[in-house]
Amino acid sequence: MKGKDLLSIVDLNSEDISLLISRAVELKAEGWAHSLSEKVLALVFEKPSLRTRVSFEVAMRQLGGHTIHLSPAEVGLGKRESVPDVARVLSRYVDAIAVRTFSHETLEVLAQYADVPVINALSDLEHPCQALADLLTIYERKGELEGLTLAYVGDGNNVAHSLMLASALAGISFRIASPAGYQVRDDLLRLARGYAMERGAEILCTEDPRQAVHGADVVYTDVWTSMGQESESEKRRRAFAGYQINDELLSLAEEDAILMHPLPAHRGEEVAEGVLDSPQSVVFDQAENRMHLQKALLADMLGGLEMPFMKYE
Repeated sequence: MKGKDLLSIVDLNSEDISLLISRAVELKAEGWAHSLSEKVLALVFEKPSLRTRVSFEVAMRQLGGHTIHLSPAEVGLGKRESVPDVARVLSRYVDAIAVRTFSHETLEVLAQYADVPVINALSDLEHPCQALADLLTIYERKGELEGLTLAYVGDGNNVAHSLMLASALAGISFRIASPAGYQVRDDLLRLARGYAMERGAEILCTEDPRQAVHGADVVYTDVWTSMGQESESEKRRRAFAGYQINDELLSLAEEDAILMHPLPAHRGEEVAEGVLDSPQSVVFDQAENRMHLQKALLADMLGGLEMPFMKYE
């Protein structure tokens, strides 16, 4: 990934994902380092954030680098200043740009005009850094990725898109249960099925949460109403009634199944009260692993991964 962009999970291949997870495991054990002591990362955020901002800032700090956070009021992407001009200016100052934006198109234009790597820190289409951290978390808990089954119950949103593609590339069978009108995009589904076939995995789309969760090794959910969709919240609550992760639904998964959620969570809505605090929940491991995976990504993009190290099996 040195010098390259990460706009979508499909900017990586199976080998890239394997190496990033292995490097993240190493960096998590090593702690602080100084490999990026002369590097600066710009955080261009149109949306507020807890995990994304803090994980990137601490990741760069632990690698010896620096970050500059730019809020909407300071930049005004496409309003106060054109997106191409922002990209050209930042390229003169920093070594990489992480962008948290409403529109994936904005991200693509930034990458087109920037001379430094651009990282998708969240767009309306994908959330690749979250999906990679999720795979790291699954690997830590299960000791493997290939051959597992992951059930996602809820909205076919940006998190679902990246997780579906990442699972397919890693050889994880992916099942998603969503109500009619809220499924993943057809083009990304076709792409994921192609990757899954190459790795001997399967992709299943259903409207039945029980079918998705039955026998799964990982159960995953996300909010029913994402940031920017607040006007649809009541409509979405009605559409997703019956899609809550609760003890009854979890009981259909494997006995040692883990429960995942990218946070923030609406407790009592997409997930029943108390379930995120159960022994099956790994949501705070997920949150921590955002930092460790992003350390591996930044070290690769800005410094190159130091070889050799063991690839996970």
